[in-house]
Amino acid sequence: MDEKNEGFRIVITGKGGVGKTTLTSCLARYLAKGETNVLAVDEDPQMNLPYALGLPVEEAAKIIPLNRNLDYIEEKTGVRPGKSWGKMFRLGPRVEDVIGRFGVKVTERLSLLVMGTVVQAAAGCLCAENVLLDSVIRHLSLRKNEAILLDTQAGVEHFGRALVKGFSQCLVVADGTFNALSVARHSAELAREIGIPYVHLVINRVGAGGEEKLKRFDAMMQTDTGELFDRIIVLDAEARFEDLEPNVTRILDDPESGYSKGIAALAATLLEFEMKAPDVTQGRSAS
Repeated sequence: MDEKNEGFRIVITGKGGVGKTTLTSCLARYLAKGETNVLAVDEDPQMNLPYALGLPVEEAAKIIPLNRNLDYIEEKTGVRPGKSWGKMFRLGPRVEDVIGRFGVKVTERLSLLVMGTVVQAAAGCLCAENVLLDSVIRHLSLRKNEAILLDTQAGVEHFGRALVKGFSQCLVVADGTFNALSVARHSAELAREIGIPYVHLVINRVGAGGEEKLKRFDAMMQTDTGELFDRIIVLDAEARFEDLEPNVTRILDDPESGYSKGIAALAATLLEFEMKAPDVTQGRSAS
């Protein structure tokens, strides 16, 4: 990686079930095999990223996500969820210690932070958790030659709350279905609105004739989806994932896999755009 690159933050988003976690885990592993230090952050409520990255099942099962770590939430916000309703809590808590205390080492260059996400429960408001998780995302610090990959929950809430403002790139993941492509367009528009400089579309699980689905979608919607994105990357369908689960990153051991080649191309694209980042402060750049 070039000396100009002081690190970068990438948010991976899209409709549920399109393969965001598989992509995040494989991209994290691929970057970490090079000269990039990687922090993979799991904000998806299903919390499958530890397994996908290849952590032993028994080790992954012991991880307590931040949104369930009541002691840490109380320490940082002054409120213990479920026991302090109505009590004032601290806004903008200092969370610089979060990686050192709760980060999990996967490989020498790859670490994992499992956050979980805020869900509304019948028990009432989860404001303290919300404040803590928002602060963690906003204060994830970059070190030189480090990539932070945020695997988000399905949907667009993280854009509405501007949680990922300040991230340098957004990967919007979709398959070829109408619903997934519709969500992708909406996600791209929101990412632009909060000022993420580079937004890319990853069309996942593309089989024979799959690339034609985007053309049919655009014809139906009378639009050009490509105009919303800086780059469109296609990832082949990979039948072997079912056999490789939960450690899907083992697909990277096969250099002939179409998916592996796609991940390599995606990583090259991200690094290419990061080299442009110092000269771009807002809006789109030419691809």
